[in-house]
Amino acid sequence: MRRFIGVDLGGTHLRAALVDTETGTMSSLRRAATPASQGPQAVMTELAALILAVMADSQLPKAEIGGVGIGIPGLVDLEAGRARLLPNIPGNWGEVPLAETLSQQIGLPVRLLNDVRSMTLGEWTFGAGRGVRTMACYAVGTGIGGGLIINGKLHLGLSGSAGELGHQVIEPEGLPCNCGGRGCLEMYAAGPAIAAQAASAVIQRRQTLIRDLVHADINQITVEVVLDAARQGDALAKDIFERAGRYIGLALANTIHTLSPEKVIFGGGVSSAGELLLEPVRATVRQRVHLAPAEQVMITLAELGDHGGLIGAALWAKERSEEL
Repeated sequence: MRRFIGVDLGGTHLRAALVDTETGTMSSLRRAATPASQGPQAVMTELAALILAVMADSQLPKAEIGGVGIGIPGLVDLEAGRARLLPNIPGNWGEVPLAETLSQQIGLPVRLLNDVRSMTLGEWTFGAGRGVRTMACYAVGTGIGGGLIINGKLHLGLSGSAGELGHQVIEPEGLPCNCGGRGCLEMYAAGPAIAAQAASAVIQRRQTLIRDLVHADINQITVEVVLDAARQGDALAKDIFERAGRYIGLALANTIHTLSPEKVIFGGGVSSAGELLLEPVRATVRQRVHLAPAEQVMITLAELGDHGGLIGAALWAKERSEEL
């Protein structure tokens, strides 16, 4: 049985699709808004409706669909099938039997996995990580998530927590992080940090095209605006991405010294900056890595875009079904 449904549970949108786990081909893609403010029960009801719609679109007998994998933007209790922490979706999710409830509603087994671990598995199997045995994946967006492939297998560690690359400490007495720590990479190089630096520059009346792009309204400053300015040659915007890249490079140097991966893949919305971000990442790695062959580590962009997580979640559902 090679067809599984992959689901992306996001803070603003839900997505689901049928995935051929032998080829990575997707079909019957469906989207819906996440009713986050209405609590876990409303979110689960919408998820079940979305999955059932994909099943109906596929026109396959239920017996030909092996199960459902869901990428969760937070910490997951893999064995209990619960979301331990969903920072961007309100509610006491730790008390909700998410996988069990959905399984009863749709009549298929449901497996949960962190969303960036899902993306990592998808990219390793069908994307930029094809053919390597060891790799790291950074997803740089509203936060910074990560995932690891070690010796040809998704590495999950204790309770599925391995791979939180965005919570490497790069400033020991730095900014407080939502994880409860201080000085995490996420606080210096994720989307909100990039937008905040741009807003601060506009408030300080520094010379930048960003001010004109938002008509001096700092509330309109986003990563996309800063990227637009950088691509138009704005020196300050380019410096902001270079600074973010240097911070990521510091964290990546730690990853390389620890893991010595063949490849490092970058995805997420901020990675659309491409070489504006990756060039300072690579430069910092060259400066900081001395005990591993850094020149052999390929640092590149993800290939599957928004679909990587969906494909990876379906692959995870397949992998868990084969363990039973």
